[in-house]
Amino acid sequence: MKANRTKARPTFRKPTANDGSVVWDIVKNSGKLDENSIYCNLLQCTHFAGTCAIAEVDGNPVGWISAYIPPQKPDTLFVWQVCVSEEARGLGIAKQLIHTVLKRDICENVRKIESTITKDNDASWALFGAIADTFGADLNKKVMFDEEEHLDGQGATEHLVSIAPVKQNHPVLRSVA
Repeated sequence: MKANRTKARPTFRKPTANDGSVVWDIVKNSGKLDENSIYCNLLQCTHFAGTCAIAEVDGNPVGWISAYIPPQKPDTLFVWQVCVSEEARGLGIAKQLIHTVLKRDICENVRKIESTITKDNDASWALFGAIADTFGADLNKKVMFDEEEHLDGQGATEHLVSIAPVKQNHPVLRSVA
């Protein structure tokens, strides 16, 4: 599916159990993100549906965000993955996915966004920089999982990115999603 960039109007919705394999395909086809099991995606689409979202263009799934509110940090939305299919990139869908989740009642107490990003993931650095700019917030980073110490050399160092403060009264978050 090629998104018509001039007329494409993405829609956003909560995932359901029927979306587990759809999410798995979106992530797998990105070629850039770690693939979780379909079972993991099913849990994300059910247990964490309130903090996850699917983007569609003309009824076709083109984007995914998985996120959650850590029990020990009820003011934080941790973004696990954001993915937009190649044909829908450049439409601002990744940023809209984050905004969609933040607009939900479940995120009413969120004042910080966190995620982990590897050094070479330019798209994610740009996305989270743009999110910080939207809120006029600081973007801080520090190593969370070191390549050797935590990942046994099996993956690149993951930098914890924190964006705060997220203001729930910001204009982009005023409508209910």
